[in-house]
Amino acid sequence: MAYKISDACISCGTCADGCPVGAISEGDTQYCIDADACVSCGACADNCPVGAISEE
Repeated sequence: MAYKISDACISCGTCADGCPVGAISEGDTQYCIDADACVSCGACADNCPVGAISEE
């Protein structure tokens, strides 16, 4: 199951830096996860300093 970034995202980029498959990119207002590329490893959620990432 893919992960999702909530509105609590502060656009710090830590999640994108930690994604082993490059499934996270910067959006207009916050970072976004490409659900098709996400391998559900949880690295992004583990690295998020504000807890803005969770499984869908």
